[in-house]
Order: sequence, then structure tokens, then C-alpha cells
Amino acid sequence: MIQLTWASLRPRKPVPGQGLLDPSVTRMRVHPGDLDMYLHVNNGAYLQMMDVARSNFIADLDGFAKIGDRKWYPVVAASTMTYKRSLKLGDRFEVTTRILGWDQRVIYIEQVFTCRGQLYGRGYVAGRFLGPGNARIPAPDVVALMGPDAPARAPELPDDVAAWARALDVAHRDPGLV
Repeated sequence: MIQLTWASLRPRKPVPGQGLLDPSVTRMRVHPGDLDMYLHVNNGAYLQMMDVARSNFIADLDGFAKIGDRKWYPVVAASTMTYKRSLKLGDRFEVTTRILGWDQRVIYIEQVFTCRGQLYGRGYVAGRFLGPGNARIPAPDVVALMGPDAPARAPELPDDVAAWARALDVAHRDPGLV
């Protein structure tokens, strides 16, 4: 929680030339509070680490300054995680965050945990932005603000991510269709 508060209230400096579709890397270390009784990182701690990495991604784009004036803020609509190996106390690891694509409702993000050059876990997040009065901000509006260099059309989502979004009903659907 301390790392998330720090990343949000005292964000790191923007990365010159960072594009919306460029990966953002957050380096961390496993602390005692991240562990469960089996002495590996608790599954809930991974989600908080992902929050920190997404905050850093926004900071890399100078996004807090851009959304702050509008009083927009990010929320998670859905997430899923696959674990490959266990992170242990003291391990230094990286979370690489990148945008996979977006639709009218949400932005789809991949977050990959690596340690010592090996894959430890992969998470997918369907994220949204809300504004004053819990107003839902269309994802293309967020993309246009955060990434003026972003393509006019979203990249095609990987098949597994598109199927996940449809299964959880977070994907945009044409209001004219049932």
C-alpha cells in the first residue's frame, strides 16, 4: 500500500519520448509484508504491485498532470492473473506494463512479472477512467489525451484477451445489438 500511495501522490518523472503504446518498466523488491504464510508473494500483493506499475505507466506519460485538471481517475473494471513461479523475500523483479488496445469502454493492459530474466506471472487488466460524479470517460478520450501520438484505431487485441473481455462482459458492445 505504501508503494501505491507513493507512486500516486509522488509520481516519478515523465519519460521523454514515451509513447502510449511503449512498454513501461517498474522495478521492485519483495518485502516481508508482501508474503503469505507460505513465504511467497501473496496473490493479492501481485494486484497491488500491478496498481503501482500502472501508476508508473501513467506517470511516464505525464498523465497525472493531464488527467488531474479534468479530475479523471483510473479504476479497474476486471483483471486476471496467471502465476508461473513464486516470488520470494528479497527478490528483485520487474513489472512491464503495456497497452494492448482499447474499445469505447475500456483500455486493455498487459502486465508481465519477470525476475532474473524469467517469466513469473502475467496479468491482464481492463481499465476505465471516471470523472466528477462517477462519469464514465470513453476510452478513446483518455487515449487521445494521454497519447497524442497514438494511432487513430486501437491495435487488434490478442484473441485470448478479446475472448476474456467478452466473457466478462467488459468489452464494448453496439447498443443496437442484443
